Amino acid sequence: MSLIIGRKPVLEALNSDEEVSQVFILFGQEGGIIEAIRVAAKKKGIKVNQVPFEKFRQITQSKIAQGVAASKSEQKYYDLYEIISESKKSQYPLLLILDSIQDTHNVGAILRSADCSGVDGIIITKNNSAPINETVVKTSAGASEHVKITLINNLAQTIDELKQKGFWIIGSYLEGAKDYTKIDYKVPIAVIVGNEEKGIRKLTADKCDHLVRIPMRGKIQSLNVSVATGVLLFEILRQRSI
Repeated sequence: MSLIIGRKPVLEALNSDEEVSQVFILFGQEGGIIEAIRVAAKKKGIKVNQVPFEKFRQITQSKIAQGVAASKSEQKYYDLYEIISESKKSQYPLLLILDSIQDTHNVGAILRSADCSGVDGIIITKNNSAPINETVVKTSAGASEHVKITLINNLAQTIDELKQKGFWIIGSYLEGAKDYTKIDYKVPIAVIVGNEEKGIRKLTADKCDHLVRIPMRGKIQSLNVSVATGVLLFEILRQRSI
């Protein structure tokens, strides 16, 4: 079992297909979201427990939880081919590949941007990647309950398979890359973003159809990976909305 922490993540989980087993609310918590959580839980027949402070702190292991937590089954992962197949229902399929993103807060923020921008599925490399844990769920504001996620062992092989399925591979890169606004995104796309410190690997970059960068004017020539990913995804959404 794993834990969902925070008001909005718990509500999102209750309103999704996640298998929530029970909800814990700290004594004295009131308000619109608390009532919405109670109503959503009741509709699904999920037990809501009112608990005192010490008990709540034990459950959440002293993490900041906004007075609400829920237990659920482990994170659901999808098969790669299931995600590809589902993405084909979109006019312009969009997949996001996270290559060795190690910070759980970054992963959570990326999942949130991915859900808001209409990403059809997220592909995460197993090696050297952050787990989808309570921190990711909370940082994603519940988006982790809605986006489809798959784990892969071999990124190079996955890229080849995506190309065979008609996807163009876009890599976020610095050297020899084009301005990210100069690419036509109205085609099936898989966007790759890389490790916080090293970015995507050279071998991965060599397999991309396009390498893109975000122009910068300050003295610091790099953005946090979650911020950069959001910028890229919303440019894709902007173009596809025209």
